[in-house]
Amino acid sequence: MTHRDEVDRIVAAWHRVRPDIDLAPLEIMSRISRINRRLDQARRQAFARHDLETWEFDVLAALRRAGSPYCLSPGSLATQTLVTSGTMTNRVDRLVARGLVTREADPADRRGVVVTATQQGLDQVDAAITDLLTVEKALLAPISAKQQQDLIEALRAVLGTLENS
Repeated sequence: MTHRDEVDRIVAAWHRVRPDIDLAPLEIMSRISRINRRLDQARRQAFARHDLETWEFDVLAALRRAGSPYCLSPGSLATQTLVTSGTMTNRVDRLVARGLVTREADPADRRGVVVTATQQGLDQVDAAITDLLTVEKALLAPISAKQQQDLIEALRAVLGTLENS
């Protein structure tokens, strides 16, 4: 091993006091947890450079991915961003106040509402995703393209287990 990290030290300490248990899951899950915390920090910084909070990026990114005319129902936005409808209502209100989205009656069903990204919202989310991908590419630079593909497959399997439980 060329580099020992904090997880190696934690696992070694557990092994000293509990040599009777299999610590293999800790080797992976603790690293994922630590990567998640560091990645969250890196993402917040990338978004902040474009005057966006993480949740604002999430909503604007969902609208951007929807394609022209960049609109979705609040329910669809809530589903895609993993929040409650009440939380989404608050988020849409805040994005409207910032001029990043509009909220209008659904032309197909006047009882419904659609949220649409403004040009300013689209510009900010486009700049933020470009910045984010630069940051994330640099974070993945130490591993080869093959290792990245293997990691994608392995993480997809673990996420599938979590999502189906």
